[in-house]
Parts: sequence; structure tokens; C-alpha cells
Amino acid sequence: MSEAIARDIVRRIGAEGLTPGTQLPPEAKMLEEYRVGRGSLREALRILEVHGLISIKPGPRGGPTVDQVHTRNFGRMASLFFQMDGVTFRELIEARLTMEPVLARRAAELGEPELLAELARYETLARADEDYLLHATGFHQLVASMSGNRIMSLFGQSLADVVRDRVAESLYPKVRRREVLGTHGEIARAISAGDADLAERLMREHMEDYVAQAKRRHPGLMQEVVDWR
Repeated sequence: MSEAIARDIVRRIGAEGLTPGTQLPPEAKMLEEYRVGRGSLREALRILEVHGLISIKPGPRGGPTVDQVHTRNFGRMASLFFQMDGVTFRELIEARLTMEPVLARRAAELGEPELLAELARYETLARADEDYLLHATGFHQLVASMSGNRIMSLFGQSLADVVRDRVAESLYPKVRRREVLGTHGEIARAISAGDADLAERLMREHMEDYVAQAKRRHPGLMQEVVDWR
């Protein structure tokens, strides 16, 4: 019963185009609508809250509110299955090595004008100190979103989120950060030029370097089982 109610709430959110921050009906109204016990309704809302689709605010003016769908929530859910199946970080990083070049190729092939305008800010070097992590994360997220395939984008970004949850600091030392930003710029220019072959090759080389850097900085990480976060 709880799962059926949860599915119906999700359908409603989609059908009515409810945006993040929209408050869902109060508990009393939902109990009347679904004709179920309070326990079943609260379990349904709890299911959606655990998956990051809604948040429940306490208090008289609180209640269930639509949340922003975030790749990190998907990654967190996936990490539970990774841990149960014994998936290692080596497998996860190898998956990124395969997916990121494909995302770059698709981004170059599609060339969405609005997203290309956003990509332009990555074509020149940003500050290599406190802006580095924000720049690096934003670049890969944008390339993934430019792929034109929301499933590929979701998987690509969520895998990166799982790695960042485990390795919070940058894999690259400060002396190499300008080099990495320069590589991002080269990839961005290839995508903007619509050169899919070059964008794919540059991203593959970049990710191969990323994997090698991960092995150097965290040699034991590759054999670790991805844990549920």
C-alpha cells in the first residue's frame, strides 16, 4: 500500500509539473484522499524522503515538500547495491573512464547553443587555487548534461559523486592543477567546435590520467568495496 501511494505521489509531481519547493497537500487531506491509515501514508512519504525526492518539514506549517532531484541521491542509492554486490572502486573508476569520453563526444555532436555558451567559461584557465574543485566538478557535470541523454548524464554524474564522497580532496596536487584546467579548456574548445573525435580522445586521455593519479594517491582505494553512504 505504501509503495502504491508513493508511486502515485511521484506521478502527481510529474503530471502537475510541481517544482522544487512546492508543498504537497497536508497529511489530513492526503489521508482523506487515499483512504489509508496514517502509518501507510507516512511510510510512503518516508520512501520518497529516503530517495531524496521530497523533504518533510516539522511544525504546524511544515509537511512534505518537493525536493530538487540531485545526482548525488541517485549515487547514494546505487552505492547500496554496489556494496551488497562487492563492487570495487576500481570498477567504478573504470566505468567513468568508459563513460566520460562518450559523454564528451555526444556533447560535441549535439552542440546545444545555450549550453555551449555556458561551456565557454571553461575554455580559458580559471584560478587554480580555491576555485579548482568547483571548476573541475562543474566542468564534468556540464559535459554530462550536454550529452542530450538524461540517463547517461545521471549515471555519469552520480558515479563521480560516489568517488567524491569517498575522496573529498582533489586527486591532483596544486602543481598540476593549472595543467588540468588547461586540459578542460582543450576539451571545451573541441566540443564547441563540434569536433567529436577530438573531444572524445582528449577526454579519454584526461580520464586515463585521472585513473593513474587515483592509483598513485590512493593505492589501496582500487581494491576497496564501494560502501553505502
